[in-house]
Amino acid sequence: MTTASLKQMGLWAKQAAFAMAKASASQKNEALSALADQLNQAEEKILEANEHDKQLARSAKLSEALIDRLSLTGRISALAADVRQVVSLSDPIGEEFERATLDNGLHVCKRRTPIGVLGVIYESRPNVTIDVAALTIKTGNCAILRGGSETLQTNQALLSLIQNALQSADLPINAIQMVPTADREQVKSLLKLHESIDLIIPRGGAQLHQFCRENSTIPVITGGIGICHLFVDESADQQRALEVIYNAKTQRPSVCNALDTLLVHTSIAETFIPKVVERLQQGFVKFRVDQKTWQLFQGSGHTLDGISRAEEKDWDTEWLSLILGIRIVENLDEAIQHIRNHSTGHSDGILTQHQDHAEQFLQEIDSAALYVNASTRFTDGAQLGLGAEVAVSTQKIHARGPMGLKELTTYKWIIQGNYHIRS
Repeated sequence: MTTASLKQMGLWAKQAAFAMAKASASQKNEALSALADQLNQAEEKILEANEHDKQLARSAKLSEALIDRLSLTGRISALAADVRQVVSLSDPIGEEFERATLDNGLHVCKRRTPIGVLGVIYESRPNVTIDVAALTIKTGNCAILRGGSETLQTNQALLSLIQNALQSADLPINAIQMVPTADREQVKSLLKLHESIDLIIPRGGAQLHQFCRENSTIPVITGGIGICHLFVDESADQQRALEVIYNAKTQRPSVCNALDTLLVHTSIAETFIPKVVERLQQGFVKFRVDQKTWQLFQGSGHTLDGISRAEEKDWDTEWLSLILGIRIVENLDEAIQHIRNHSTGHSDGILTQHQDHAEQFLQEIDSAALYVNASTRFTDGAQLGLGAEVAVSTQKIHARGPMGLKELTTYKWIIQGNYHIRS
């Protein structure tokens, strides 16, 4: 693919954006319903392409965590259900808010509009292709997608379904396009298409986000890198806390909202941490522990199998696998300081029965998603009622946390008068 053809994709997307911006809610929902139907009907074809990608990934000796991220086995029906949930949500486009009538009689408001053309660069997970397409179509936007080299076949199969669904609703197929090559140079070219693309959204590792920030001439929303924490307060219901921790770590360890570091109050550490280790070892978790925790296990009769001392860099590691860091802290203040030093601002939580401790945690930690007595695994568009998400933003701009429908809109001022003139 040449830069010229990528520019052509940008021009097609820009043109399609005019049609998408005026598409009716029923027309967009028709396309999404067709997409959900096609996902179920074409499951065998999708999984065949997905298996091809997984075999190539194994041949390239990619990690099992990465292969899990690119796998759609057992996940197609959930993808279709997520698309149907987007259909059920209200269309934000055209919504008017912050209405006011000024002293001079002018009527003003803000009206939601699509952002325009999104450039979405992502790695590994082909479910992103469907999530982005569903939210993009619902909000009347367009998107140029650049998926990972390890999912080319799967993404091409999904793109075919998306474009068929658009066509069935008489919407432009170029509303959703995909860079059909693994050539990394195309990422650089995509980041320079400011004439056509209005917003860049990277989904992947820290290197991808940094590369986009440093090389883009288009505004970039970054996030999705999660070094996630739970602090177990001395008052926590320990038995129930064990199940929250187990879920946060093991339910799907290869994703950004999985638990990376457990902080435990010193007054309960001696009894509680062995329970954590015993419970999570049932899920094949291994542990990186601080010196205090290591000493707790030394000579105590507890097994050291799967437990090793943490290095300083471990507290800044997003594991994306069945590894958990454990550290003992003296109090809530020390837990807060640790999170401030090591969190990426994605998802952090506290397990406590003290409401004042919960409130202090919520006030002093500034992550995109904060939890009280719940698993970090809920930082997800579908789980939070958004239907799906295009990304999880850890920035402090208009979009923060899971980016659903409203986060993919902007607005324009509408001013109505009676032939008003300014004095």
